[in-house]
Amino acid sequence: MKKISLVLGVLVLSAATVFANGQTGTSSGSSSGSAPGTIRWAFWGSESRIKASQAVIDAFEAANPGIKVNLEVSGGTGDHFNKVDTQLAGGNAPDIIQMGGNYPDYITKGVPLNLDPYIGTLLITSTIDPGAIAAGSQDGHLYAVSTGATIPALVYNKTLLQRIGAPLPNVSMTWDQFRAYLASIKGLLPNGVYPLQDFGSTASGSTGFGYWLRWNGTPIYDAVTGTTPVKAADAQKFLDLFKDYRDNGFIPPADIAAGYAETGTDSSSLIAGKVAIGFIVSNQFAGYQGATTDELDLIEVPGAAATKALWPQLSQVYTINAASKNIESAIKFVNFLVNSADAGKIIGNDRGISSSSTFRTAASAVASPADQKVFKYHDVAGPHTSPETPHLPNDTELNSTLNLIYQQVAFNRINTTQGGQQIYELLVRLSRK
Repeated sequence: MKKISLVLGVLVLSAATVFANGQTGTSSGSSSGSAPGTIRWAFWGSESRIKASQAVIDAFEAANPGIKVNLEVSGGTGDHFNKVDTQLAGGNAPDIIQMGGNYPDYITKGVPLNLDPYIGTLLITSTIDPGAIAAGSQDGHLYAVSTGATIPALVYNKTLLQRIGAPLPNVSMTWDQFRAYLASIKGLLPNGVYPLQDFGSTASGSTGFGYWLRWNGTPIYDAVTGTTPVKAADAQKFLDLFKDYRDNGFIPPADIAAGYAETGTDSSSLIAGKVAIGFIVSNQFAGYQGATTDELDLIEVPGAAATKALWPQLSQVYTINAASKNIESAIKFVNFLVNSADAGKIIGNDRGISSSSTFRTAASAVASPADQKVFKYHDVAGPHTSPETPHLPNDTELNSTLNLIYQQVAFNRINTTQGGQQIYELLVRLSRK
């Protein structure tokens, strides 16, 4: 018995020594003397994004011995934020958390670190476009570093349209011109292929709805009054637009459209060959082009030229978890991601056209034909943008609940009047949170 106790005592002492050694350099994140260690980077994305991110990590680790970066990847935004929220609640969240336009929601929870004390030292911002700095700031403090800007777009299968003898679409069209174009190609497409993806709502995205509301002159949220300018009649008009497309065979029937989550190339009706035109944001283009041997190209969402309803949104942002125990290493890595030439050459436009001049210079020097099309699209669409309007206080819930209502209409379980009323009630409820 004494021998067993002695052995256990040695094991406990050894474990304590190993644990203490393992904690070297992970003292309080606010400490300016914290040593390099292992940092965790959480984001969402496709296989191509994962490969590029790992290549960037390899380059960073080679230049910064002693710092190790581990990936924590989710397939889509819904899975990502569900996982991160659970980790935050458990006190075990990653050091670097990729976010989107919802990052201000997390500021109120004390999650993102105020980066002001690190500007000019660990984080160089003089190379970053002022608009991107402003978009990542709240109340004059920088919390989120832009990965790049992206603009909503329509992507079309140029090879398919040329093969069937259909005219190629104009880059800029009104909604009436766009409908006429869809009608002109419908009869030329093979059986089972539809002119347009149903982008009225998807399981993880409401960007199409947000764009249409801006075009309609009723942005989704007024942050000053804490209300939504959208009325039930506005939401019904939106549902009527896509019902018209569905009834006329311009978009797939509801049961076919519902089979495509449209979260990336693996769940895209365009890549699957079911539609000729899809809805993406511009930084996704290279990934879509890489997923098919057909040539793709970009056009604007209808109405943008007249109303400037497009917006140059921050495609994603990097935030540092304020509870991180390796804050300085995490900031150093984020600075590498947004400013280094190596990162520019590796990442390219995957997370948007970079807001950093040093990154852009490196990326453009090695740009692929696909990325060149994105630069060209931004040249056209950029002048047709206006500042992004505020998000609802909880736009994650908007995505899921809007999609449920939209599907009820698409499957003819409720009519567009009822759907419009339900969407209105949803927006009113979320605006009060």
